[in-house]
Amino acid sequence: MNFTGTDSYIATDDLTMAVNAAVTLERPLLVKGEPGTGKTELARQVATALGLPMIEWHIKSTTRAQQGLYEYDAVSRLRDSQLGDERVHDISNYIKRGKLWQAFAAGERTVLLIDEIDKADIEFPNDLLQELDRMEFHVYETGETIKARVRPIVIITSNNEKELPDAFLRRCFFHYIRFPDMDTMRAIVAVHHPGIKDRLLTTALTQFYELRDTPGLKKKPSTSEVLDWLKLLLAEDLTPEDLARDGADALPKLHGALLKNEQDVHLFERLAFMARGRR
Repeated sequence: MNFTGTDSYIATDDLTMAVNAAVTLERPLLVKGEPGTGKTELARQVATALGLPMIEWHIKSTTRAQQGLYEYDAVSRLRDSQLGDERVHDISNYIKRGKLWQAFAAGERTVLLIDEIDKADIEFPNDLLQELDRMEFHVYETGETIKARVRPIVIITSNNEKELPDAFLRRCFFHYIRFPDMDTMRAIVAVHHPGIKDRLLTTALTQFYELRDTPGLKKKPSTSEVLDWLKLLLAEDLTPEDLARDGADALPKLHGALLKNEQDVHLFERLAFMARGRR
């Protein structure tokens, strides 16, 4: 199995190397990067490229590691026992399989995405160490041990909201997705908007990278946001001349696709005010 990207996902050489290294080492691939740089989509594209089924586990602040293994519904069992339901005699009827159990029991290689692991409690990664290392876990209620029939390809994403424990990091192959440079961004845009004219794209991307490099910007726009912005520019049939800005209007056209908080909008308004004052 060798991942080289797909027609709909532009993967840089260092990213494809990281994916293939993690597969060879049989280690989870930990992917970090700015939100919107394609971390989650990477797992989906790896599954597509390698022809493998995919299992997604999206982590929330309330997610516990145990939920990835299984959950025992003692309340339902108690209720059924009071109603005289025959199901109560088989405790397995009240055990819900988690995403790791599903991947372990699949019978074929799968891609298991553990998405935004840094949203959970700091102990969450450590609670999964043994299961991800040994590819097995024990079900205490039934006394059985669940072992992976085929080791899944595990891809873990993080937005760097929390530092991950060293013991967890040691067990992963790490890759940071850098923000695309201009040439890579052009290739990405070509996949999503193949008919865009070169002059419009050059003008738009120049403005986009100037905006990203503005000192004091609270949230830099991401790849997904520039793709949305370009979609709007095409829908409005704007020309490179329509995108022209002067000191009186520092905000780009349709800036709501790029700037997502009032602090950044006010920053550009202040820049415009300062530019007018210098004239």
